[in-house]
Amino acid sequence: MTKNILVLGASGHIAHFAIQFLLNDSDVKLTLFSRHPDQFQDLNLNRVTVMKGDTLNPVDLDLAMQNIDIVYANLSNPHIQQQAENIVDAMNNHHIKTLIWISSIGIYDEVPGKFGEWNNQMLRQGGKDSYLGTYRAAADVIENSNLDYTIIRPAWLTDKDEIDYELTERNEAFKGTEVSRKTIGYVVSKIAQNPTPYAHRSLGIDKPGTEGDKPNWY
Repeated sequence: MTKNILVLGASGHIAHFAIQFLLNDSDVKLTLFSRHPDQFQDLNLNRVTVMKGDTLNPVDLDLAMQNIDIVYANLSNPHIQQQAENIVDAMNNHHIKTLIWISSIGIYDEVPGKFGEWNNQMLRQGGKDSYLGTYRAAADVIENSNLDYTIIRPAWLTDKDEIDYELTERNEAFKGTEVSRKTIGYVVSKIAQNPTPYAHRSLGIDKPGTEGDKPNWY
């Protein structure tokens, strides 16, 4: 059975890998939604539709949600709470239940020890309006919705050509300090293939064995 997947923020680095993995499934059709659609000109368009749009514009989202089964949101914006509200509203209007949402490490103060202190110092400056503050507000919107959501909280991201990860749940202490963007793209594709076991979960993702006070490359 064909799955129609909408990728919001399709020009992002993680989305680049997720798109590649998703297209390995011959039953998948993608709608790539981006403010910069020109970079997808080299894709095989047999199973890909490219749309220019802005998630802060409800009209754009309404058009993008037509005939969609799964939404994968890969967004980075100071107004991400508003984006989350718009996406939830649009999905409800089109009776779409499955959402895969990329968030941030540290939104629940789930990172222990020296690494947690460093992560907060880097990402929580500005309090409620900080990076972590806005991403937590967006996650709250998702978790308080009636969607079958999966929230992904990656460790600090690398460009390593590897797939290697472990998962932690919402109420568990985060473990490692880093994970590759390729890994996150792979996990997104895995969830999209079989969303049910991952529904209503907020998953921390890191590379095993990378515990420390901060990422070793920083």
